[in-house]
Formats: sequence, structure tokens, C-alpha cells
Amino acid sequence: MVLPQGLGRSPGREVQGPRLSAGLSALRMNSNRVKAGVFLLEALNSFSVTLYLYYLYFFTQAKFGFASQKNLVLAATIGFVYTFASVFGGRFGQRQGYFSALRVGLSIMAAALLVGLFVENVVAHVIVLLVYTSGTCFTWPALEALVSENESPLRLQQRIGVYNLVWAGTGALAYFSGGAMIERFGLKVLFSVPLAVHVVELGLIQWLQAKANSRASPVGSSHLAPVALAEIPLNPRPIARVKTFLRMAWLANPFAYIAINTMIPTIPALAKRLELSPKFAGFFCSAWLFARTAAFLLLWLWPGWHYRFRWLAGAYLAMLACFTLMLAASDLRLLVAAQIFFGAAIGLIYYSSLYYSMDVGEAKGEHGGIHEAAIGVGNFIGPALGAAALHFFPEQRNSGTWTVSGLLLLGFFALVAVRSRSRVRG
Repeated sequence: MVLPQGLGRSPGREVQGPRLSAGLSALRMNSNRVKAGVFLLEALNSFSVTLYLYYLYFFTQAKFGFASQKNLVLAATIGFVYTFASVFGGRFGQRQGYFSALRVGLSIMAAALLVGLFVENVVAHVIVLLVYTSGTCFTWPALEALVSENESPLRLQQRIGVYNLVWAGTGALAYFSGGAMIERFGLKVLFSVPLAVHVVELGLIQWLQAKANSRASPVGSSHLAPVALAEIPLNPRPIARVKTFLRMAWLANPFAYIAINTMIPTIPALAKRLELSPKFAGFFCSAWLFARTAAFLLLWLWPGWHYRFRWLAGAYLAMLACFTLMLAASDLRLLVAAQIFFGAAIGLIYYSSLYYSMDVGEAKGEHGGIHEAAIGVGNFIGPALGAAALHFFPEQRNSGTWTVSGLLLLGFFALVAVRSRSRVRG
């Protein structure tokens, strides 16, 4: 299936009469039915990826005795691989087709988990993890692009709203239930359940691609869609302003993932300190994931935050404060309360990055790859810095927390600098 790379941004293309109507009618039917399947695919992917990658640190703690420092090193390694693989994955999907990218990515992920079921030593599991991570980098940019392609600016906001609710909600359910699954079925469930889900996804892709092609065929060539899209209104905002907010969001989002991926690897140690079993760690430490989902719902229904710097800056400061409170918390109530505000702040920052990436309107698969690469940068820098702080100051339990908090503060100053520079130029 050939997908256009822009939202009607080619001037001078005109199609008249029945051909335009037929093209738009088929496009909408294709969009509504196929995209429902894409959202199902996204839900399955989010559940399985969250279950494996987020509970991996409980696995390494229980099986190999990893403390926070080693788990942070592992998280940094994941982030390093993700940064480069996601750019490649986004470009691959843009050039070879999004369904092809999904098929490649899910095949890699399923193969890695199958091996993970049988290996026992730490080196083998690290290799499995990195191969699996590489596979995920083909899936997310493709899913983001499939959701946003062929959409006007108004429908784009709706599609991204559903997209965010789906992956965030199913990810929250995975983390909430993952600890209980481990206690009931054992650590191997982290491999067997995602593996089964990925096999189902591969079957769903075959059905979706056939459905998409059959819906496109009655109106002739799949090249008709880009022509019809020439009538969709352009983004009315000044392009310089749009790109400024895109740069700020691309800056803020890696710092958000610095916070997230410094926190996630240390949750097993935090749970141990608060005397929480994996089941109750899943129950209590998933609060921020549900808060992020609720934030996505609000941001989807209310567009007033679009291109408002105060909202982005306020969310960033809330994220910084709550990150510090969560990792330094010795009280369960404080931990849960800080998570709620942390999740809401993370929601706005992430939503900004993805929305502005898609709102620019060109090369969505590649922009999705850049969006995911920015996440990878945060996945690497935060855990690496936290691990280094714990290495050099092992007697200070919170040295990693304070060091990463300092880095997050520098990120806020950088955000303000980007905003100020754009206003001076404007």
C-alpha cells in the first residue's frame, strides 16, 4: 500500500468532480476500518512491550542479583541501542512501507523472546534484550505514521488522541497486572505472554494489509490518495512558530524520558525499601501510568494547550519536582501522590512531541523515527548518569536522584533559551 508523505502540501494539484468525491469516500472508509485495526495492533504491542521491558528489572534483580546501579547500566544500554535503531526503523517504514516495517520488527521481537525462554546466563539475556529493543524500533514509528497519515489537521488531533490513550492505557494495565502475573506464574511469563501477543500481531498485520489494499482498489490506483488530499486545508499556523514548538517539544521529551527511565530501573529497589512484593509494586507504582492516560484524555478533548509555552514549561517543572519526590520517598502515600502529578506532566510533554511532529505534516514515518530517537536519547542519558553517580558516590543512596534532577533543571533552562531565541528572531 502506497501512503502519501504529506497532508495536502503540494500546491497546484487539482482534481475535479466524481474522481475527487470517490477518492475521499474510499479514503475515509479505508481510514476508519483499517485504523481501528491499527489501534488494536498498537494496544497489543504496548501491553507486551511494557510487560517485558518494565518488569525486566525485577527479573534481573531476582535472577542475577542486580541492584539499582546495574539495572541503570542495563537501561542506559537499551537507550543507546534505541536511539540509533529508531531512526533507522522510521526511515525503513517511510521507504519500504509501514506494514513491512511492522512485520520485520515483530518478527525480530518474537524471535528474541523465544530465545529468552530458554537461555539462563546474564550475557545471553542482555543480547536478547538488545535484539528485542531493536525490533521495537520498527514498530512504533510505523504505528505513529499509520495513525496520522491521510488526516486533516482537525482529524489528526483526534487520531493522535486515540493513539495516546490506547498505548498509555494498555501499558498501564500491563504494569498494574505484571507483578501479580509474575507471582502467579513465575518469571518466564515475561517472555511467554509477550511472545504469544507478538504472534497474534503478525497475523493481524496480514489481515490489515489485505483489508487496506482491498479498500483502496475500487477507486483505481493507490496514487489517487495524495491527489485527493490536495484539498485538505494546510496547517494555518505560521511555519516558524510550528517549528519552534516542535524543537521545544523534541528537547523536553528526551528529558521526560530521562526521568522515566531513571525511575523504572530503580523501582525494584524502591519496592524493597518500602517492603512491597512485585504484585503490590505493580499496583502502587503504576499510578503515574494511569495518571498519564488520564492526562492524554484531557489533552485530546481540550486543544487549548496547543502552542502554549506556559503549559509546556509548567509540565516540565512539575515533572522535575515529582521525580525527586518519588525516588526520595519513604512514605507510600507520598510516592503515589507524586506519581499522579508526574504522570500528568509526562503526558503533556509526550503529547506535545508527538503532536507537533505530526502537525508539521511531512515525512511522518521519518518524523516518528526522530520522535522515538529523542526518547532513546533520554533512555540512555538518564540511567547512565544515575549509574555513574551511584558508582562514584555509593555511600549516598540518593546520589543518582539528585544528579539526574540537576540535569533536568539544566534541561528547563535550555527549554527557556529555545523559546527566548525564537522570540528574538521573530
